[in-house]
Amino acid sequence: MLLHDTALLFRRYARQTLNSRFQMLFGVLMPLLYLLFFGPLLTDLPLAADGDSWQVLVPGLLLQLSLFGASFSGFALILENSWGVVERMRVTPVSRLALLLGRLLRDAALFVFQSVLLVLAALAMGLRAPLAGILIGFAFVALLTVALAALSYALALKVRTPQEFGPTVNGLAMPSMLLSGLMLPMTLGPGWLDVLSHFTPFRYLVDAVRDAYVGEYATAHMLYGVLVAVGFALAAVTVGTRVVRSAGS
Repeated sequence: MLLHDTALLFRRYARQTLNSRFQMLFGVLMPLLYLLFFGPLLTDLPLAADGDSWQVLVPGLLLQLSLFGASFSGFALILENSWGVVERMRVTPVSRLALLLGRLLRDAALFVFQSVLLVLAALAMGLRAPLAGILIGFAFVALLTVALAALSYALALKVRTPQEFGPTVNGLAMPSMLLSGLMLPMTLGPGWLDVLSHFTPFRYLVDAVRDAYVGEYATAHMLYGVLVAVGFALAAVTVGTRVVRSAGS
């Protein structure tokens, strides 16, 4: 029943997304601008220990895409809630957990698709990375999307207005991006900043993807990245599920 309901809702949300090509393509615009105008500035930096400039920047842009895109997924739920769509769906026999999982699967598929577009553009600009590493990067994008979107939907059900939701998400996402080393390795900064960055889960994910992009898979960075990504996703989905089940009860 849960799988059937989840698949049904995934198809519904996927059709909505496919009908809005603007939504499908706009999310990749900002990372693409970083790729085009920021990436060339890194070519002469001493990044040999972490890979060339593209192997350092592209993994960060992939996770940035997920960080800012998935974190704002709750906006759509706020609108649907105000229109009464969510309330009408609650009175149907559809599982409340499926209401969340269907959205999460759609979000993961959307941001992996956008990640593919970003990587194709990066390959055209000079990125060289093993296929396995690129696929691992997509897997991390999917896990991070599931985690952040679940928390975003939970927050949307709590605050209920865009005026509260937007500043809250932006106030959390921007420091997370700056502290996680998405643009440049934190090892290039002062020691205190490098230490502080280890308190954000995104630091472990970007280090793992950067290792994958240089063909190094059996590393401590990869192990920590997988553990943090899976643990973060499970914890976030648990929180999201509890909020969805309690909302309106």
